[in-house]
Amino acid sequence: MSILVLADLHEGQLAGATAHVVAAAKAIGGDIDVLVAGEGVQAAAEAAAKLDGVSKVRVADNAVYAHQLAEPMGALLVELADGYTHVLASASTTGKNVLPRLAALKDVSQLSDVLAVDSADTFKRPIYAGNAIATVKSDDALKVITVRTTGFDAVGDGGSATIEAVDTVVDNAQSSFVKQELAESDRPELGGAKVVISGGRGMGNGENFKLLDGIADKLGAAIGASRAAVDAGFVPNDMQVGQTGKIVAPELYIAVGISGAIQHLAGMKDSKVIVAINKDDEAPIFQVADYGLVGDLFEILPELESKL
Repeated sequence: MSILVLADLHEGQLAGATAHVVAAAKAIGGDIDVLVAGEGVQAAAEAAAKLDGVSKVRVADNAVYAHQLAEPMGALLVELADGYTHVLASASTTGKNVLPRLAALKDVSQLSDVLAVDSADTFKRPIYAGNAIATVKSDDALKVITVRTTGFDAVGDGGSATIEAVDTVVDNAQSSFVKQELAESDRPELGGAKVVISGGRGMGNGENFKLLDGIADKLGAAIGASRAAVDAGFVPNDMQVGQTGKIVAPELYIAVGISGAIQHLAGMKDSKVIVAINKDDEAPIFQVADYGLVGDLFEILPELESKL
């Protein structure tokens, strides 16, 4: 078996999600190649070559791949996929954008959000907002898989893979990059943070989210939010944690004023330690929390910050 992993890039650098996808590839077994596609990505390729278990890093460095648009990336993967039994990517924006296009062009089914590997053709994935786990088997010659990175521990940096250039340059007349508007923050990126503190509808308004800042600063935490808080306009949607937001599994997750709707739980219940702060002692969030504190968050948060 041979597996191709599509590397996740963040501002031209190798993103941490790639190490989790390589771990999933190791669970499948076989030779593992990593595809680094973008513009000016040599540093990312060198970082990928150090990942444990990687045999070879293939580098497609060209302006047409600069923003990893689905159309050129899909076409590139179609050109490369015939030499592989599996193509894997993280269930990130890029993976969810590119791999369905590959699956359609190769006329195979896609296996989405895989969180465990039973064998080379059988996998586990969540359904019903994570309330049930489906075991699915694919008989396709090419398995196209997006990986829920929280299901696999990242591989280490002990590898020394070879790096080779991919000369394939595809045409792309179907789409063009216009612009991107990125939220700037000194805090850790939400999807990869070791500590996350999230606020919900109970925060009352967007101004009250500042109550989380001091705690986040002391813990080195990222700040998230429930969908209810986002829909209410308290915070922007890039902070949303949940089934339709970002899936996180930090070492510590603190939920403040979040009732624990099923869609939110689907995005954070794999966290190592969950702390819930809510004035409603019947809130569903307490069913998954390791530690629960019932009380008024406007009194608890300043006290918690002073104790840290």
